Amino acid sequence: MSPILLILVGAIALLMMFGAGIALLSGGRNEVSNRMQEFVSAGDAEMIDPENYAVARKDMADRLDVALSGRGFFEPIRKRIAMADVKLRVSEYILLQLIVAFGAAGIAYLVLDLNIVLVIVLFIVGLRLPRMYIGYAANRRLNAFEGQLSDTLNLWVNALRSGYSVLQGMEAIATELPRPISREFERVVQEVRLGLSLDNGLANMLRRMPSEDLDLIITAVNIQREVGGNLAEILDIISYTIRERVRIKGEIRTMTSQGRLTGWIVSLLPVGLAFVLYTINPEYGGQMIVREAPFIIPGVLPCGWLVLGIGGFMIFLGILAVRKIVDIEV
Repeated sequence: MSPILLILVGAIALLMMFGAGIALLSGGRNEVSNRMQEFVSAGDAEMIDPENYAVARKDMADRLDVALSGRGFFEPIRKRIAMADVKLRVSEYILLQLIVAFGAAGIAYLVLDLNIVLVIVLFIVGLRLPRMYIGYAANRRLNAFEGQLSDTLNLWVNALRSGYSVLQGMEAIATELPRPISREFERVVQEVRLGLSLDNGLANMLRRMPSEDLDLIITAVNIQREVGGNLAEILDIISYTIRERVRIKGEIRTMTSQGRLTGWIVSLLPVGLAFVLYTINPEYGGQMIVREAPFIIPGVLPCGWLVLGIGGFMIFLGILAVRKIVDIEV
């Protein structure tokens, strides 16, 4: 058996043992903790008095998750998971990354019989796949949240003018509007009922949904609770501002659509042309990927690989430049 195969088998075995250990450690969570976890994340639960609520009594898996998420490297991971509203802990997310990475590398080596360079590339891609999914889910959820803010403010303003309190207006939002905004306001209401202050509950929602419009709304609510004033009128003005900003963003997106499309076409054109050349004449197109002379590093780095790497890096820089040009902040 080859050394690479032994390493893959050993790594998969270790991952299975690690996953089984996490499953065993998390099996003893009481019913109160399970119900609390639906509304309060691990970072939020620490704000609650441990003498009054059983959620503070964490098992070993929760302690491991808090220990990982409290460090600087893992804190962004916890925030992205909270933004995406995916039911994963930081430790489970890391385990998923390793499983996907080793699974992709194992399939590439054992089934497809690829060389070690492609196996390493697929291992890195496997590490990035869960991150890409979490990022996509978080961005989609954030965009949907921001798109619902205007209707939310209208409902909130009408509730306040009807005599509702701030918290009762938030309960109406959690009941009447669709997800994801109803889910976030429901969490705030539940956190306040569990003992958190309204300021902390709104701050937790802002951490899960880092929106500039939401930050403006929360600032207005906090100022009104401290100094008083007509909150309904303030929220009505903010609602108009948000609607105008959404309209301007839509116009800018329409005007820059041609530039974005041009950027993608110019960036993907070399890749498509290389694929067409390789399909028409594999011997000619394959000269860039064969491991033959001339070498930049003798026996290790062919000249064709270096050319492909530089070309790919320049394409990446071009995509970043086009995105920077068409990204007009409102």
